[in-house]
Amino acid sequence: MFYVKQALKNGGKMELNQPLILAIETATRAGSVSVARGIEVLASRAGDPSSSHSTDLVENIDRVMNDAGVELSEVDFFAAAIGPGSFTGLRIGLATAKSLAVAAQRKCAGISTLEAVAFQAGPSERTVALLPAGRGEVFAQMFAIHNEVARALDEARHLSPSEMIERYRKHRLVLWAGEGAQAQLEFLRREATSRNIELATASPASNESRLWIVSPHFDKVSDAVAHLGLQQWRRGELVNPEDLRANYVRPSDAEIKSKT
Repeated sequence: MFYVKQALKNGGKMELNQPLILAIETATRAGSVSVARGIEVLASRAGDPSSSHSTDLVENIDRVMNDAGVELSEVDFFAAAIGPGSFTGLRIGLATAKSLAVAAQRKCAGISTLEAVAFQAGPSERTVALLPAGRGEVFAQMFAIHNEVARALDEARHLSPSEMIERYRKHRLVLWAGEGAQAQLEFLRREATSRNIELATASPASNESRLWIVSPHFDKVSDAVAHLGLQQWRRGELVNPEDLRANYVRPSDAEIKSKT
């Protein structure tokens, strides 16, 4: 499970040289916004999954900044989930992040939504991050999460449930994470049973070697986006707003139809 740590301390005082980060995630249904000072999340809000991100994103940014007691002009850089995920949601979130960064003359961190989902689920040798891709399909990617570093073990793919199982069936110990894992829970349960693998929806007390664990649902993926953005900042990998681009993994439905 992902826990946000306490702020970095020096002689009992928070280090003031840690960057102030505004993190935006609109790739999932609800989306979320967070403000962090270094590794400490000061405030965060989840969106409304029943409404468009265009309806509440700016309002949630205003609210989270107010909750954190900071001004937009104080933000050192903007972190945004770049996909995969909702095509419309990504466009709204990235356009907003880029506009704010241009106005504030700040740089940006582009964070894989699947990486953020895996990171938020906590330490694991094999975490498969899953996001709904429409028509019952998923976006999927496997990561190893160790010492608060996410290492990709394969490429992000757009898969049917059967293709997803075929891709990861050889692994007997897996943590499944994200909205896609929740949506595919019964399918995963059936597949685990057919392979004589135990499936748990919470961390078990035993060290069973044939075990699939489905992570709990987290509604503020932006917390992880902020943390991973901080890692990019430390590595000197921030980009200019115009270079922040979405990774859709697959063409949109409109693009697919235009080619048929």
